[in-house]
Amino acid sequence: MPEPVARTQNGRIAVLTIDNPPVNGLGAEVRRGLDREVKAALADAGTAAVVIAGRGKMLSAGADIREFGKPQQEPILPKVLAVIEDAAKPVVAAIHGHALGGGLELTLACHYRVAAAGTRVALPEVTLGIVPGAGGTQRLPRLAGVKTALELMTTGEMVPVKRAQALGIVDEVVDGDVVEAAVKFAEDLLAKGAKPRRTRDRDDKLAEARATPNLIAEFRQGLKRSARGQESPFAVVDCVEAALAKPFDEGMAFERATFQRLVGSDQAAALRHAFFAEREAAKVKDVPEDTPAAPIKRGAVLGLGTMGAGIAICFANAGIPVRVLETSQDLLDKGLARIRGTYAGMVERKRLDQAEMDRRMALVAGTTQMADLADCDAVVEAVFEDMALKKEIFAKLDAACPTAAIIATNTSSLDVDAIAAATKRPERVIGMHFFSPANVMRLVETVRGKKTSPATIAATMALDKKLGKVAALVGVCDSFVGNRMYYAYQRQANFSLEEGALPQQVDKAMQDFGFPMGPFATGDLAGVDVGWRIRKQRAAQRAAQGLPPDPRRYSPIADRIAEMGRYGQKTGAGWYRYEKGGRAPMPDPEIEKLILTVSQEKGIARRSFTDQEIVERCMFPLVNEGAKILEEGIAQRASDIDVVWLFGYGFPRWRGGPMYWADRIGLDKVYATMSRLYANDKDWCEPAPLLAKLAREGKKFADV
Repeated sequence: MPEPVARTQNGRIAVLTIDNPPVNGLGAEVRRGLDREVKAALADAGTAAVVIAGRGKMLSAGADIREFGKPQQEPILPKVLAVIEDAAKPVVAAIHGHALGGGLELTLACHYRVAAAGTRVALPEVTLGIVPGAGGTQRLPRLAGVKTALELMTTGEMVPVKRAQALGIVDEVVDGDVVEAAVKFAEDLLAKGAKPRRTRDRDDKLAEARATPNLIAEFRQGLKRSARGQESPFAVVDCVEAALAKPFDEGMAFERATFQRLVGSDQAAALRHAFFAEREAAKVKDVPEDTPAAPIKRGAVLGLGTMGAGIAICFANAGIPVRVLETSQDLLDKGLARIRGTYAGMVERKRLDQAEMDRRMALVAGTTQMADLADCDAVVEAVFEDMALKKEIFAKLDAACPTAAIIATNTSSLDVDAIAAATKRPERVIGMHFFSPANVMRLVETVRGKKTSPATIAATMALDKKLGKVAALVGVCDSFVGNRMYYAYQRQANFSLEEGALPQQVDKAMQDFGFPMGPFATGDLAGVDVGWRIRKQRAAQRAAQGLPPDPRRYSPIADRIAEMGRYGQKTGAGWYRYEKGGRAPMPDPEIEKLILTVSQEKGIARRSFTDQEIVERCMFPLVNEGAKILEEGIAQRASDIDVVWLFGYGFPRWRGGPMYWADRIGLDKVYATMSRLYANDKDWCEPAPLLAKLAREGKKFADV
């Protein structure tokens, strides 16, 4: 096997190249190679300077996280970087692609940094529940300034190379071969007699921060909202505070101790689970990786409401020409204006420049004629949830689209098999359940029907990835995985109101658990009328089929709120009331009165709830529904269910996902609570057989 770090000579310059595909991770062998080759270059009398580069698509994506939580193998990265920084000869980093985590820390320990155009850098350790562990918290503030370093490290933000240069992280940005440019840069340094420039010795940016004594305290206070419940962002602040207050070596020791403490924490373990779960979700057990998947060169979206416009934006963002279809010119014009308005907002917020907006808009072509879809490789239908309408549309799409085209439905709950049956190509029909706003939310529930072919699944999953989405493959059932579980969560939140809680208490408990919003504030954002209309539609369908009303109970409170015309934020009132133009939910005595009335009508003696009881009352039925989904084979694996909730519903990533979270707290506890709820209520709460089995055997969902 070739060495993971190779040394070649270019005149007086030694070039050390990391070659550890696919991302040049800094595992033990790479660290040993770097340590060996740096020392050899420094000992070589014919070498006057060193360039460190990476082969392949990037310099390095950082540490091998599979080593986390295991005994450390020497040399650890901080020791290797100390050798580089203390070198008596200039060391230049040649950066291309990405320099992430330990990869960026490697460059910060070098004396100079040359980067290729298009490079991005970041210290994203907080996304794994840890802090940079090889000097990032000590060196970055010295280069970029304390406040900037705090912002970058507590968010894990990717920094484009031009901004990195402006911040002082990168010295020079070049087009062309970055290694050649770095060698020339090193030669120029030698010609000028330049000496090593050690980041550890720089103090000007730290001195600026010391002149603002409240900087750290104010930043820490701001994190209390943005990083609520998380440990690692606050630990980053502690480490940067140490950089300000302690000599460099003491700051390094503080950072390392903090890193070692966090790497073994529950949050870091949960975030590692989330990291690997996202990658595992891309693998389909019965669709081999070499399954032929025709590329999607031209897409189409049918229906240009909020969802359809967002999906069209996803295609354009990915550089895929997309034809958008509406039933009339007026609706088409409104839809195109919606797309244009979204892009204009991005330009206004400086997330996009005008030239890029124009390029993306040029990829969007409108039509009112279905015949214009004859050259599309994939069509996504995005009309409202009506089975008869969707069947009618799919029959027309079947006739209009090429025989090899994929026809996808964006349904959030309807039977994909029934929709596919309206076509002569059920093997090319699939569900692509985007989440709103589609151009922002990363999840796509990719729904395979009974006849969906492996080639269609492979092509759709590849399209999901190209659109920048995280795809979880699921099977057909009412509301699929996410919404089916959400209904269980929402039902119990509503039942808790009948029994004694109030919306603001439930929402606070779930926010403190880690959700960005509680169920009732979420309901107001989505629209209280949405669920109300679905329930009315389903009741009408049961009646039309001669079926009695669903015997399982649900709380009537939400329906009564909708019947009052309180649809949520869009009407200024729902579960809460809202000031004109405001989004802050304010408790409303009228809603409290309604809740008390329902409790009285049902003869329920209201009682007090603790926040912990609310969390368990909402979350355990959600997990129980997940167990049913797993047992039914609707999801391939428990971690796929976690992915759905992490990327579609704002489940706190630092808890790993609902199924992982349940495994951590113990399935016996979940089962005992569900058994108690079922004994009291019967409806909806029967423990899933799989949950009961795993609880008895002392196993986890991860064992399935």
